[in-house]
Amino acid sequence: MYKNFLETQKTALIVYAHPEPKSFNGALRDTAVKTLTAQGYNVLVSDLYAQHFQPVLSKTDIIGELENPKHFIYPNEIGAAYKKDSLCFDIKQEIDKLQRADLVIFQFPIQWASVPAILKGWFERVLIKDFAFSFPQMLDEGLLKGKKAVLSFTTGSPGGMYTPNGLLGDLNVILWPIQYCTLRFCGFDVLKPQCSFSPTYADDKQREQMLNAWGTRLKNILTEEPLIFPSLSNFDAHKWFVMSDNYQEEQKNKENGPSVGHHMGKKMPL
Repeated sequence: MYKNFLETQKTALIVYAHPEPKSFNGALRDTAVKTLTAQGYNVLVSDLYAQHFQPVLSKTDIIGELENPKHFIYPNEIGAAYKKDSLCFDIKQEIDKLQRADLVIFQFPIQWASVPAILKGWFERVLIKDFAFSFPQMLDEGLLKGKKAVLSFTTGSPGGMYTPNGLLGDLNVILWPIQYCTLRFCGFDVLKPQCSFSPTYADDKQREQMLNAWGTRLKNILTEEPLIFPSLSNFDAHKWFVMSDNYQEEQKNKENGPSVGHHMGKKMPL
């Protein structure tokens, strides 16, 4: 019976990128840990600041001899090291967590319209060639397909500033490099983001509502439909992965483009 439980138990990984445990990001992390644990998940946390996670690419990421000591090409060397099981300890540790995870939550504050540098370094050092993707195993054929990912983040500015008419522009455009070019590229089913706008300027009741909304959502998060992106099959490998003629013809008479980044000169999808 216990064996059957372990085989069916879901695992969630929270990649947490904030230096202050008592921050609102910390409260969102704690809400996720509490809610998912109560739902029967095995919850893993990568607290990047507490772990002193190294965000900079380096030759020391590889243990032993390089494939080409005369010309260090990181993607090639790190992919070869993964295959030979010669990665440094901290990368191996994060890959092990990620391999076990059914759901990955990235908890962070938006900084300069992106993720904090320490989380960007996690993407670069953990989502490596031949583990997370290869060519042509990407997008819906990515090596991490079957796993779900969600961005949960806070902002310093109010939500209205992240609209098409707001000072900072459409939030979907800001998130495109993360949700599509990083997570979907590696095969994740990307769920809609959890946006906690400007908690610093919210009162206690509003912050409590944000936490409750996140906790409520997490109870059924694996049943959510992921965001829709074009399939790898919509791109022509013989033309260096430009949209195929057939796919462009299919989209020609549609009012909206197929995705934020593939708007094709039309309105972006809703």
